[in-house]
Amino acid sequence: MTSTNANIIAVDRAIAEFRRGRPVLLESANGDKALALAAEQASPDSLRDLCTRGHGADGGNAVLVLTESRAHALHIKPTGMGVVLLPVDHNTDAGLVQTLADGSTDLAQPLRGPFPRDRRAPHATETAAVQLAKAARLLPSAVVVQIADDRDAFAAEADYLRVTTAQIAAYEQDTALTLRRVAEAPVPLAGAENCRVIAFRPADGGVEHLAIVVGDPDRHHPVLTRLHSECFTGDLLASLKCDCGEQLRGAIVLMAEQGSGVLLYLAQEGRGIGLMNKLRAYSLQADGFDTVEANLRLGFDADERVFLPAAEMLRLLGFSQVRLLTNNPDKVAGLEACGITVSERVAHAFPANVHNDFYLRTKKDRSGHLL
Repeated sequence: MTSTNANIIAVDRAIAEFRRGRPVLLESANGDKALALAAEQASPDSLRDLCTRGHGADGGNAVLVLTESRAHALHIKPTGMGVVLLPVDHNTDAGLVQTLADGSTDLAQPLRGPFPRDRRAPHATETAAVQLAKAARLLPSAVVVQIADDRDAFAAEADYLRVTTAQIAAYEQDTALTLRRVAEAPVPLAGAENCRVIAFRPADGGVEHLAIVVGDPDRHHPVLTRLHSECFTGDLLASLKCDCGEQLRGAIVLMAEQGSGVLLYLAQEGRGIGLMNKLRAYSLQADGFDTVEANLRLGFDADERVFLPAAEMLRLLGFSQVRLLTNNPDKVAGLEACGITVSERVAHAFPANVHNDFYLRTKKDRSGHLL
């Protein structure tokens, strides 16, 4: 097994532990060790146990790590260091930890705070804990306690899965670079009968991405291409809150009309935050926040997607040049940064309806979409 594959496996296992509500032992390059627990999965028992494993039984060095965008929503001043640290201990209520992490509860509990803030620079393990939560498609927040005593560190290594901060930092790139074709079949679609679906998977498991290849594209010329992030609500349920379903089906029809094309169906639900968090963002949008504000209030960036998986899929299919079907200039820049030449941006807009008009205007006004 290569070191890259071993690193992917280590992070995959850590993701599973985080999603189960189990702490994970994080280790930085300088040997610092810490236990981290996903904030939204905290229970009274797990929080109490975590906080008693640090410097002494009072758990005084445990912190709740929030992104700066989430802290801003809680009226906590930013630090300029990416994350904000709030002291917690074994007496801290687990429900409070969960609601501080979850922006979708803010309007139901508007009078919280003020919150004390630890002003020191974050440890690498604390920043990595938030990255791990994002990779697990959980809210980007964690409770972290530093392990300084060698005996405590030895006990933690025996009890909990270990992963390094470097492995977490490299995870997205590593998984993209190990994508391989695992299955393919002809699948006639309503909009394009001459069509194949090809599945790609990281070498050591993990979520699959799909390529829908219409016709027989010429590898020597730029291929009409769309990068389409999966959207359960729009693609499958025909939600009127977005234009994703129309973009998906419209792209396939256009490719059939032009003779060929490639649609990459990427496992990046909710601009990379996952379906559960997208539903949280939807609840905030129902309260009047726009799509960008909702993501930021939950602690995410406005767009968490990366484009390296798409670039690797295109390379594996034999394409290096595309005519990109998109309204999003960031997709053009992101794909070109990964070594794919975008010879043309092809507009791909559909009429608004009463349910998605505000959403589309937000994409234009705040995210720079060319609508």
